[in-house]
Formats: sequence, C-alpha cells, structure tokens
Amino acid sequence: MSLYNKRHMNIGFIGLGIMGAPMAGHLVSAGHKLFVHTRTRGKADALLARGAVWRDSPAAVAAECEVLCLNVPDTPDVERVLFDGADAASAAVNGLRPGSIVIDFSTISPSAARDFAARLARQQVTLLDAPVTGGERGAIAATLTIMVGGEKAAFERVRPVLGTLGKTVVHVGPSGAGQTLKAVNQILVAVNMIGVSEAIAFARRGGVELPLALETLGGGAGGSWAWSNLGAKIAADDLKPAFMIKLMQKDLRIVQDAAQALGVALPGTALAQQLFRAIEAQPGGSELGTQAMSLAIERLCKPLAR
Repeated sequence: MSLYNKRHMNIGFIGLGIMGAPMAGHLVSAGHKLFVHTRTRGKADALLARGAVWRDSPAAVAAECEVLCLNVPDTPDVERVLFDGADAASAAVNGLRPGSIVIDFSTISPSAARDFAARLARQQVTLLDAPVTGGERGAIAATLTIMVGGEKAAFERVRPVLGTLGKTVVHVGPSGAGQTLKAVNQILVAVNMIGVSEAIAFARRGGVELPLALETLGGGAGGSWAWSNLGAKIAADDLKPAFMIKLMQKDLRIVQDAAQALGVALPGTALAQQLFRAIEAQPGGSELGTQAMSLAIERLCKPLAR
C-alpha cells in the first residue's frame, strides 16, 4: 500500500504565522506526526505542547517527512526555505527524499512556482503550489479554499491532507496554476474593497443607517462577502486585521508582475494599490486590515458643511 494512503503520516510544516499555526494544528489533531520549524521558535510552543516535534532547520524537518508543507510570506522566503537556507546545509532540498511531496501554501509568483517545481523535480520531489483563501478565520475553522497546481497524481495522494485543512480543495492545473488562480482572487478582493469603501462612505454621508444598508443589500446583486463582513467592520470602526494591508500589497505586486508578463491591463487593481499605499504612509497603517481602505476614501471626500 502506498505510504500516502496511510491514515497517519510524517508531515513537516515550516512557517507558523497567523495562517500556518492553526493549519499545522489541524494536522496534529488528525493524528499525523508533525515536525515543525519557524524563524521564531516561540510560535511553535503551543504545537510542541500538543506533540509536534521541533527541528532546527528546514533540512532537518524535510528529512523526517513524507509530505513537507510551507506557509511563509513571499517568493524569496520560499526559495530560502527550499534551496538557500541560512547556509548550504540547512535548506529543505538537502533533506527531501525522492518520492516526497512539497505543498506550498504560500502566495508567491506563478513563474517562481513553476521554477521551484522544475528544480525539485530533478531530485524526484514533487512540488504542489497550493495557495489558500479564507483568511485567519478559515484557517482556524479548516474551511479554507485551497487552489492546487502541479501533478494531478501527487494531488490525489495528498488530498486527505488538504481535506483536513480546507472545505474546498481543487486541482486547477499544472505547476503555477494555483498561484495564478490566487492572483485572480486577489484582484477580486482588492477591487471589491474599493466598491465597499465607496458605498459605505456614500451611505454614511447620505444619512442611511449602515446596519440597515448592510442587511438590506447583502442578499442583492450588489452584495458580497466583503460587503457583509468587511463592510460591517468599517461600520463598527473596526480596522483590526484579518488580512493586513502589507500582505495584500505584497500579493498585488505579484499580481501586477504576472499581469505585465501576460500583457493584461489591471487599472482597478492599480487604483486599489494606490489607496492602500495612502494608508501604508500613515504610522501603523500597513498593519491594519484591508478594510482600512475606507479611511483613504473618506479623506478624499469633501468636508461636510457645518
């Protein structure tokens, strides 16, 4: 029987931030033997208390596992974990065994995902690019949407692992396809945030009670997840992050780089970047949630006559 059909596996997880920590926790709960590493060891304490095992480098984690999961911030971070490391010996590639599978949950460049997959394939290791959407709430509830690019056979082997972490798990095409679809998602999220921010500003200035507006329009043609959820946060002056502006801006830079390579114009996305940039310019602005775009829209409004 294939080792990937076993109920419990040895799984590595590198990157235990807002998303990675709860995702790794679900794997422990499912009974897998989990080996972990992250730049700040204290972030692993809760998992170690539940039975996860610490290893001092990506290579040491990779040497223990059949499936290696990554959830780190950006393209250079993935490359560092997989190939560069703090030194030549610490990179995961030095511990990965032929036949193992790497699942990268990070949001990175589609072209980089294809390059990393090709480099690992030379060592008979398969990389699946598997970015997620659903935010911290989805990671905690295991209701993420996981968009997977790479070999279909490898996807099928690790589908049970993915199913432990997400509600919607879809193989969307060859290497890089998962990252491409995640870019599509981020375009929708960013441009939708413009509409929500403008609509809230208009309703507020027009004297409409915001809770009434949110409830009435939530089920109509203008409704959306962002309107019902982030619109409600704006109405409550709650700018705490479920997804920080600085991370969205990182994703939108990836989107624009990919769009330039494809010859696709994204004027709405560019406007969203500029509005987020206005908030980033303020002290602490980059750490706010994406709903803080509403502040930029408010600042553009004409002061009300007194």
